[in-house]
Amino acid sequence: MAKWRRAARRAAKVSVGAVAGALACVTVAIGGVDGAQILGERVQLPQAMAAAAVLALVVTSVIRRMQFAPPSARAQRVSVWLAAASDLADLELALSLVAGMHVVIAVTGGLRSPAYPLLYGLVAFAMTVLARPGAIATLGAAACLEAALLVRSGMSEGHVISASLHAVFLAGAAVAHAVLVRGLTSRYRARRAKRLEDELTALRDSARDYRLIAAALGPGSRAPRPRDEEERLLAIGGVGMIGDATSWVLGTLKRSLGARTVALLWVDDDGERVKLKDVASDADDITEAPRLASAGVLGAVLRDRQPLLVAATKPGQLPYYDGGRAGTALVAVPISEGGHLRGILAADRDAPFTEADRDLLADAGGQVLRAVQAEQVFRAVERAKYEHERFYSATALLGRALTPEQVMETAFDACAAIATFDVAAMALYDKDRAKHRIAAVRVAPGGEGLVDPAQLKDLEFRDNAGLASMVVKNRHYLPAGGEPREVSAPIYTRKVKVDDAKSLLVLPLLSADEAIGTLTLVARAEKRFSSDVREMLAVIANQVAIALQNGFLYKKMETMATTDGLTGLTNHRTFQARFEDLLQRAQRHNHKVALLLCDVDHFKKVNDTYGHPIGDEVLRRVAKVLQEVPRKIDIPARYGGEEFAVLLDNVDVAQAKAVADRIRIEISKVVVDTDKGPLSVTESVGVAAFPDDGRDRATLIERADLALYHAKHTGRNRVVTWAEAQAAKTKKAS
Repeated sequence: MAKWRRAARRAAKVSVGAVAGALACVTVAIGGVDGAQILGERVQLPQAMAAAAVLALVVTSVIRRMQFAPPSARAQRVSVWLAAASDLADLELALSLVAGMHVVIAVTGGLRSPAYPLLYGLVAFAMTVLARPGAIATLGAAACLEAALLVRSGMSEGHVISASLHAVFLAGAAVAHAVLVRGLTSRYRARRAKRLEDELTALRDSARDYRLIAAALGPGSRAPRPRDEEERLLAIGGVGMIGDATSWVLGTLKRSLGARTVALLWVDDDGERVKLKDVASDADDITEAPRLASAGVLGAVLRDRQPLLVAATKPGQLPYYDGGRAGTALVAVPISEGGHLRGILAADRDAPFTEADRDLLADAGGQVLRAVQAEQVFRAVERAKYEHERFYSATALLGRALTPEQVMETAFDACAAIATFDVAAMALYDKDRAKHRIAAVRVAPGGEGLVDPAQLKDLEFRDNAGLASMVVKNRHYLPAGGEPREVSAPIYTRKVKVDDAKSLLVLPLLSADEAIGTLTLVARAEKRFSSDVREMLAVIANQVAIALQNGFLYKKMETMATTDGLTGLTNHRTFQARFEDLLQRAQRHNHKVALLLCDVDHFKKVNDTYGHPIGDEVLRRVAKVLQEVPRKIDIPARYGGEEFAVLLDNVDVAQAKAVADRIRIEISKVVVDTDKGPLSVTESVGVAAFPDDGRDRATLIERADLALYHAKHTGRNRVVTWAEAQAAKTKKAS
């Protein structure tokens, strides 16, 4: 019922304005505002009040819309009414403005009112500014009120013509602004996006042409900047530096040779066409197209890879001119690197070139190539530096993890510092049972849907023909090239599907040359795990294995330090520390804390009659009850010998006594089989609570112990609070 009332309140809050606007439109439509009656010799008060109310609603709606703040995203997710709040606010404004405008039209002459252009402007405004529901409501309300006005005015030929013209103008205003304004905006955005994409494409092409971006780049890292971004910045910087160097070389060469044009052409991917990369020229007919239609006379350099001297070219032979320039002397030299043709450096002028000019051009071509090679070396150094920084960061992360859970989460962070992945999973291998169990899974943002995390969580499977089992057996990562299509075997089992994955790597976790598990990385993008990345990740995986072993040892030592070896409960020292923390928190937040001190009745007799092994089993069975009956947030502990303690968070004395009674009853049901027959035990419990029975740890322990003593000496197998023990003592004294 409360849920429906809350929904009703939300609906009323967000829709009251839209309902008021609709009522205003209905009032105007049925003739509630008549200009003849309002402006007549005797003003009709109801009509005037209706007009004033509608105009007041217009002012209120405008103010409300200006002050409107949309609900938070969380609120919109939990309530359909709050999700529609923005549309309802537009609806309120649209209906109110249309009703107000028709009030003005009614007062100023009805169908022949000179105020109609204002209505057309309102429709245009709505189509331009308001969201779709508000825009449609504006046009629909205007059309409906126009039809109602026509009906009230009479269906004469003149009125029908006027109303039809108004309808045409309304539709025209709506279409003009919906199509033209929004269409032009969309066109401008598309054009701007296309221009930006073209510029970025040209930049990437330039970087690739100069071999600044290799064919097999490693994937990006996540911190502090992705590798893709690092490569992009290096490429942009490299292209800029090469561009400055080549521009200087071409300008100097043009002045030295007295050339009309000196052009640097780069060989296209197919090795048969050329691109105009840079030019220094006095001519005004240099082509603007980056890719040239043909190599022209320079095709001989592409074919023979030898310098070319031409005394006079024929029309169309120089590919970097748009016009049919002819009779021009040309010298061109190839730019080669390691036997591969990279480009052509060409110069032309009216006077013929000499062999000395050709040699000068060849030296300049070598200078251009050296500029490119220098940037390649710089990029390689920067890339190695970047990778080493990420690798160091990854290893530093692992060095700070202590527990196995921390190691697994940190391992994912460390891998993310080296490679980009969508899903990562870590499986541990139990050699004795020959079973694998997935212990941790991480789905990166954007990786949803690649693998179902719920399907992987705590998945356990035996040794099989899957990649994880093969990696553990062979102690080597798979697949060799980092791509799923290289193998047909499943990663874990046939039920785990990764059909959309284009990159896959399963790494062994090696400790002391023994595989203790696997680390799997999956990505939708191709070529995420190249050879250099795989090598770094393999080292990280080995460090993860060592960190995991240390984590298991740390956890074991921590468990030994904080728990009782026989019962598995919190030990006495840890119990005292946690008791103090619990009391301090209770004092800060004005909570209650209860302490139960429990003692197994006649336990010495159990040891004497049945032996210490049976006594230990009794203690273990009692400890199990103390773990199962209280809540997960409560703290059961072995206090010493056959005595136990339980801390109950935020409960009063009555609630604590009820819990103690349940513990007592469950312990009385425990039966231990012995050589001398079944053995049952009982337990006595003393209860003290903060703040009623004491405000410090020592007082509460003392008073719970006194209550336990009273329970022991008044029949055993019972629960006694400190207040009850005090009352009994007082009664006995009197």
